[in-house]
Amino acid sequence: MVAALAWGGARVAFTYRSNAAGAQAVAAELPPPAEVVALQGDVGVEADVARIVAAVVARFGGLDILVNNAGITRDALLLRMRPEDWQTVLDTNLTGAVRCCRQALPHLLASKAGRIINIASIAGIVGSAGQVNYSAAKAGLIGLTEVLARELAPSGITVNAVAPGVIDAGIVAGMPEQVRRRLVEVVPMGRMGTAEEVAALVVFLASREAGYITGQTIAVDGGTTTGGLTMPGAQATG
Repeated sequence: MVAALAWGGARVAFTYRSNAAGAQAVAAELPPPAEVVALQGDVGVEADVARIVAAVVARFGGLDILVNNAGITRDALLLRMRPEDWQTVLDTNLTGAVRCCRQALPHLLASKAGRIINIASIAGIVGSAGQVNYSAAKAGLIGLTEVLARELAPSGITVNAVAPGVIDAGIVAGMPEQVRRRLVEVVPMGRMGTAEEVAALVVFLASREAGYITGQTIAVDGGTTTGGLTMPGAQATG
């Protein structure tokens, strides 16, 4: 996503919590004319978010696009979930985005055409058993998207959410092959998505061409959230 935005012409600052070497490697992979900077901080800490936003504005002279992409998982059935695992996921995945919006908004308002893009999940649309904390946080992020879109539309700021489905990246990429096959079975398109496909939508929503799109949650999921039943023999062939 960092690379896609940078090659799309944006000057990009991205955050990391602890993996400095990994963050610097990402930045190093994007030589000039791309302008990319990695900033350490935790979206769970308001002071960190304020410091990061101030650093971005000082370096780039303003802030036009906010992508809320921080997310963690602490999976368990609700009866077995520790209270701290519920709270940590909500604090990072939902309240972290609220903190970032709150700190960024004065600068986005100054731009008069800002963009907020929240990375949600289809878990926030249909739920994911064993991920009640994650699903609740992502559903909340979708609600946040809709409310902020209405509040900020008069100021020319668009707010949208991207809801990835089964994407061959991160945790999913490291899963055993049999688990990966089971995940693909629920995808009508019969394959996993790619990080590049998600990033392409983010770049579009950040562009001028998306200036009349706001308050939307767009799933990148190969049709998973379409629901419905497919009768045997009903699949189209080509």
